[in-house]
Amino acid sequence: MANAAPIFVFDVRSVIELILFVFALVVQGVALVHAITQRSDAFPAIGTLPKGGWIAILAVTTLLTLLTRSTLSIFGLIGVAAALIYLLDVRVGLRELGDGRGSW
Repeated sequence: MANAAPIFVFDVRSVIELILFVFALVVQGVALVHAITQRSDAFPAIGTLPKGGWIAILAVTTLLTLLTRSTLSIFGLIGVAAALIYLLDVRVGLRELGDGRGSW
């Protein structure tokens, strides 16, 4: 019975890390797809990086998250932060610049 606890702890940790990894990839993927599908002239209009800059940042961080296979690495954390900044700040600005009823 004493040997079961450490094995169980590692199983739980693995499941939690897998859930965080999938969440990070979904968030980064949604941000990347949204950045790709937007108009190029809208980005400077809201006072942010150009479209190519956001696509480069999001693509590189998504690729590094996939290569390291860890959300808890420095690249995974930077990738999630960049994706959340894009989704919570830039996407909202792009939606307000348009008609305000975007599908995203």
